[in-house]
Amino acid sequence: MAIITEEAEDHHQHQEPKPKPEQEREVNRPPNPATASQSSRTNPFIFWFYFTLAVSLVTLLFVSLPSLSPQDPKSWFLGLPADLRQHYSRGRTIKVQIYPDSSPVEVFAVENGPSSAENVLIIHGLGASSYSFSRVVQSLGSKDIRAIAIDLPGNGFSDKTVAVEEERENGVLERFWDVYSEIKEKGLFFAFDQIIETGQMPYQETKVLRMVSRMSVKALGLGAEEVSKVLGQVIDTMGLAPVHLVLHDSALTMSANWILNNEGVVRSVTLIDTSAKPALPWWSFEVPVLGDAVLGVPFLHKRLIRSYCVKGISSSDANAHGILMKGRGGRRAIAEIGKRLNHSFNVAEWGSSERLISMPMQVLWSSGWSKEWREEGHQIAKALPQAKFVEHSGGRWPQEDAAEELAESISKHVSSLPKFVRKVEDEPLPEHIQKIFNEAQGGDHHHHHHHDHTHMGGHMDPYGMGHGWGG
Repeated sequence: MAIITEEAEDHHQHQEPKPKPEQEREVNRPPNPATASQSSRTNPFIFWFYFTLAVSLVTLLFVSLPSLSPQDPKSWFLGLPADLRQHYSRGRTIKVQIYPDSSPVEVFAVENGPSSAENVLIIHGLGASSYSFSRVVQSLGSKDIRAIAIDLPGNGFSDKTVAVEEERENGVLERFWDVYSEIKEKGLFFAFDQIIETGQMPYQETKVLRMVSRMSVKALGLGAEEVSKVLGQVIDTMGLAPVHLVLHDSALTMSANWILNNEGVVRSVTLIDTSAKPALPWWSFEVPVLGDAVLGVPFLHKRLIRSYCVKGISSSDANAHGILMKGRGGRRAIAEIGKRLNHSFNVAEWGSSERLISMPMQVLWSSGWSKEWREEGHQIAKALPQAKFVEHSGGRWPQEDAAEELAESISKHVSSLPKFVRKVEDEPLPEHIQKIFNEAQGGDHHHHHHHDHTHMGGHMDPYGMGHGWGG
């Protein structure tokens, strides 16, 4: 029996386990990593998400790369579209002194019309330029009005940066460079000789912080004070006084103080869709990558302009605006100007000043941009009861899609005022020169002299090869 028992136990120990059912094995089977990853890859949304993200990053990188290196002004100008180069060829530059410790700033101006007619000076809003008012200028000139449109510094073809000398403490790189320069001048073993002779470590003086002067290029940030200097010098240099001012968008907030202090120079004021909050969303230009993408991609810039400024703008004009805004540091300049705007400007308080009670005014306002914008225009009309209120069919940048309407309204307003007679007096000649002319006229040789002593400012040709106003 014992033997039989041992054989039974041995047979029980070596007995193979029964196979488990197929369903039980499937439940207990560990997941296969390859199968799990394959199932995740089959989701098309994940692929397109990463694909769109990668394309967007590459696009932003290529768009922002050109802004990291300064662009040569000549190459930038030669790469402009034909309409922009043609506009530049019609204009001139004026030098104005904005900052006392820096070089003069060049302001671009374009004009049309007889020089003896009424002078109308157009000041654009934030992000716009004289190019956007080119059709208004041409139309006013055909109506026997001398129209002048300028590019405020930081916009259009005017200077957008300024070189400023700054004093600051020398940093780590400057001190390292001083040590390197001293080693290069005195030799590598100069330090060991100093230690042996004096027992002191050399180059200790280079560790001391000191003030150093550096020339840095900064974006032109215009405020009310800087715009006042620009207006005063432009009007004086071009001999425009008395002048009819046309202020668009944010131009009123920037020039309101100058008008109050120079009411004798201003004959009338025309406001075109003016607001303390400009139409252009300048805050989007503060972010370098975002701003470069908006200005560098024509489709994005056209959508921005049509959404916030004017709906009926052509693709070529929208592209031209993008080039002017981005070129030569324009993005940073627009952002700086936007931050300095007086967003709490009160039109009613400004218009109720005693100096402006007798000032002829008119307000040109969009009737179809939006219901809220039209109501804001009526609020402006109530704040300026002495102003004539006229609606137009354009957008917040009506110079683009309602240029003829603007020119017609401006012309009627200017023509309704008493005409100013400009007298140009000849400078008297010295007696000895006058005597020579009299003798020449009475002699046998009939030599006709024509001497014009009218003092006219020189001008710069389109490529900067002449003499600029105020140069």
